[in-house]
Amino acid sequence: MTLTEQVNERMKDAMKSREKEALEALRAIKSAILLAVAEVGPGHQLTQEDEIKLLQRLQKQRKDSIEIFRAQNRADLFEVEEAQLKIIEGFLPKQLEGDELKAEMKAIVEELGATSIKDMGRVMAEANKRLAGRADGKSISAAVKEMLG
Repeated sequence: MTLTEQVNERMKDAMKSREKEALEALRAIKSAILLAVAEVGPGHQLTQEDEIKLLQRLQKQRKDSIEIFRAQNRADLFEVEEAQLKIIEGFLPKQLEGDELKAEMKAIVEELGATSIKDMGRVMAEANKRLAGRADGKSISAAVKEMLG
């Protein structure tokens, strides 16, 4: 089932159960999908990688908004963004954290033969490629710095 189909099904459920925040998040996902398809051209399908990147972009936007709203003590706004973030994250693959991420990064570092912080670019490139959708750039960067630094 494609992301579009999943979103449409979830939208129907959200409309029936009158989940306002979920519906807003799902509409944002659907809008982003339609814009991405329009950029590629009619008749083209988004790849799973494209879909993950699109969801990650929406996820990052929500996280940034939450940070700003918290700094401004706008609980009413950051709670809405948090609810939408949970919906968006529901469509992303399970995120690697802690020991799982370190184990993956250790394997990549060993495979590439990286020994110092000078190799960070190569390791980051490979890690971003392999862990796309399963770990964010900040987490990967922190793990690489810890191992090489």
